Amino acid sequence: MQTQEQIVVLDFGSQYSQLIARRIRECQVYSQVLPFSTPLDRIRALAPKGI
Repeated sequence: MQTQEQIVVLDFGSQYSQLIARRIRECQVYSQVLPFSTPLDRIRALAPKGI
């Protein structure tokens, strides 16, 4: 089974967070936008390739 690589985009309230996520998705990479207050344990559990 192939695991899907992903990038986490932290949202600090900027209007660009969604734009960045969309550009990443256009490159056929799964991206997820999370609030900047997301606990580190939750981010680690996602095992993203980048933040």
